Amino acid sequence: MLGLDNIEKIKPGGLELKDRLVSVNRVTKVTKGGRAFGFSAIVVVGDEAGIVGYGLGKSKEVASAIAKAVEDAKKNLVKIPVVNHTIPHQTSARYGGADIFLRPATHGTGVIAGGTVRMVVEAAGIKDILSKSKGSSNPHNVVKATFKALLDIRRPEEIAKLRGISLDKVFNG
Repeated sequence: MLGLDNIEKIKPGGLELKDRLVSVNRVTKVTKGGRAFGFSAIVVVGDEAGIVGYGLGKSKEVASAIAKAVEDAKKNLVKIPVVNHTIPHQTSARYGGADIFLRPATHGTGVIAGGTVRMVVEAAGIKDILSKSKGSSNPHNVVKATFKALLDIRRPEEIAKLRGISLDKVFNG
């Protein structure tokens, strides 16, 4: 997906996945016989419990482009650490011209995010988060930057084990 090592890949079997259409783009190829139209779609799928994936699909018809994107997304499912309906710590990532910043929020805050980032975090099952999207608003790059930021997140247990300290010391210094 984005070439990160610590990614926990998930198989789609037995999961109840919901798909969300992020964007459909009409592309044109000019040939000597005229213009040939096609469509590209980007879709985010998730079980709203920490498992999420995205996919791209291209076809001559919108419906088949979306179907291809959903199939591609199901092949690229990853596990995101969600603690108390938010993320454990703040993170940011850049992909292309898109720059995404994500910060955990207290219970009841809701999803404070723009359209594309909102679709990704809601599909992941995050219910309280603060985010800011800077730079490019290109849906493809925003989705990839959001995934990169979410995949950079580590669980508190992981950090405690890595440092060789107790879980209480991670939070309280």
